[in-house]
Amino acid sequence: MCGWPLLLLWGLLPGAAAAGGLGRALPHRTLLDSEGKYWLSWGPRGGRLAFRLEVRTAGYVGFGFSPTGAMAGADIVVGGVAHGRPYLQDYFTNANRELKKDAQQDYHLEYAMENSTHTVIEFTRELHTCDINDKSITESTVRVIWAYHHEDVGEASPKYHNSNRGTKSLRLLNPEKTNVLSTALRYFDLVNQDVPIPNKGTTYWCQMFKIPVFQEKHHVIKVEPLIQRGHESLVHHILLYQCSSSFNDSVLDYGHECYHPNMPDAFLTCETVIFAWAIGGEGFSYPPHVGLSLGTPLDPRYVLLEVHYDNPTYKEGLIDNSGLRLFHTADIRKYDAGVIEAGLWVSLFHTIPPGMPEFRSEGHCTLECLEEALEAEKPSGIHVFAVLLHAHLAGRGIRLRHFRKGEEMRLLAYDDDFDFNFQEFQYLREEQTILPGDNLITECRYNTKDRARMTWGGLSTRNEMCLSYLLYYPRINLTRCASIPDIMEQLQFIGVKEIYRPVTTWPFIIKSPKQYKNLSFMDAMNKFKWAKKEGLSFNKLVLSLPVNVRCSKTDNAEWSIQGMTALPPHVERPYKAEPLVCGASSSSSVHRNRSFELLVGFMALSSLLHSTRLWSSFCAWGRCFL
Repeated sequence: MCGWPLLLLWGLLPGAAAAGGLGRALPHRTLLDSEGKYWLSWGPRGGRLAFRLEVRTAGYVGFGFSPTGAMAGADIVVGGVAHGRPYLQDYFTNANRELKKDAQQDYHLEYAMENSTHTVIEFTRELHTCDINDKSITESTVRVIWAYHHEDVGEASPKYHNSNRGTKSLRLLNPEKTNVLSTALRYFDLVNQDVPIPNKGTTYWCQMFKIPVFQEKHHVIKVEPLIQRGHESLVHHILLYQCSSSFNDSVLDYGHECYHPNMPDAFLTCETVIFAWAIGGEGFSYPPHVGLSLGTPLDPRYVLLEVHYDNPTYKEGLIDNSGLRLFHTADIRKYDAGVIEAGLWVSLFHTIPPGMPEFRSEGHCTLECLEEALEAEKPSGIHVFAVLLHAHLAGRGIRLRHFRKGEEMRLLAYDDDFDFNFQEFQYLREEQTILPGDNLITECRYNTKDRARMTWGGLSTRNEMCLSYLLYYPRINLTRCASIPDIMEQLQFIGVKEIYRPVTTWPFIIKSPKQYKNLSFMDAMNKFKWAKKEGLSFNKLVLSLPVNVRCSKTDNAEWSIQGMTALPPHVERPYKAEPLVCGASSSSSVHRNRSFELLVGFMALSSLLHSTRLWSSFCAWGRCFL
């Protein structure tokens, strides 16, 4: 039972036009299962997206897109090679997970092969098919689902796959990485040594490292995560901070839990993020003209590695040795890279009511901050080439919006299907310029339907964040551009009239009215009876509030705008996204015609093979033509 490419068969016919795609390398490739049995490759091809499935089975293979990673409401394709003939069928599932054939077949078979161990299927589809049973493919996170069986599909639906199934979040439209790095690149590791992970949900661990001494300027051009095997779900994210240079090596002798009262004072000088990695992400390669500078007086000598461990089951006895590997070169590039942390300052003033199917928060990188920092150092602007969007468990979507002179520009980055367990840098298709006087808003959507109490901004995975990390060049003296909404107007919404002043305790205490007297502001917010109507009104209020500006320099100093109050930007001309263009109607007729031509070609070649007794020779290779 073996198969061979449909299009190769067509190409062998006299006078046939060559159809591309067979065996062509696809730029992206990942393993979907933990046993090395199911590989997925993908990439653009002629305005469509091509997929190749390489699976250790002689039966059917299934692949699809799901809104949640489960079977309900999924868009699925099933294919294989049975009795020497390839097949591919477009299916979908309803809310009850029932598998149904799709009346509009939008997956198009390009190649099929089966040997004694593997089945390989290659197919294409449009990004937007305008089929209500299909999922549009965008730059957001996509939850792919996969399955396989040792038997092919028969007359009925595919047999149940049992445990041969799974899901993985991917970003299918991330641009191809064009620069191939030398395998001989030098590198150094910043890796924790035998860190004991407490049996609690969230731990931030900090360790100071010294950067190797270079005699001349170097550029880091690639960073890879080094995650201890088996700890892929434990290590949630890693931040690398630049620290003060006025230390000696005694600060390297110990690590400590971050944000702890007994944390060493030296750690407090490390506030400039120079790299960020989050769960699910792979290694990051800088563009060919940009690198992270090392070896000059402005560059880090000491760095702090902050690792966020997520241990929701409170597992005991965990010891971790994870970190980062930095590849560097003396062949320096044209520009030095910088990182700006934008969004909502991580604070209890970031409040999200319980029971909300959708709640929106905004963190502002204000006109005032960008005006001051850019005019002082780079009036012609900076160029953003990648963005990491970050939230926690309640996060459902994040957008980094860009405003200039009352007009909203194209989104810098977005993820409308955010997955807490899959966060990686998005390479921008085209670099975007940020000018003095621009505004940036990091906009986050949350769902708290399963929560009975307030969700607060904070470090725990049950707390929330709303952050964007912008990788840009040329480097300027701006490391943080964020905001905090006014808390007193939030409290007035629930009826708070007065707090005890001066504020001597944290969280501060309510003085009046009577129902909140002597409660902390957190207890007062939790005591309020939140319903959807109140939550919607509160959301509208929060989005209109003045914000306190955070505008920080690399050396722990602050721009003069720091701490001032600003208003959200007035948008005279909101951005209008281009409507989705469906390719199904135009491509279907093309593929129908091609299918007819292939059928005619098959009949002609089949007759030729039988008449010349070549059929057995073709099968003798362990593969068969159709």
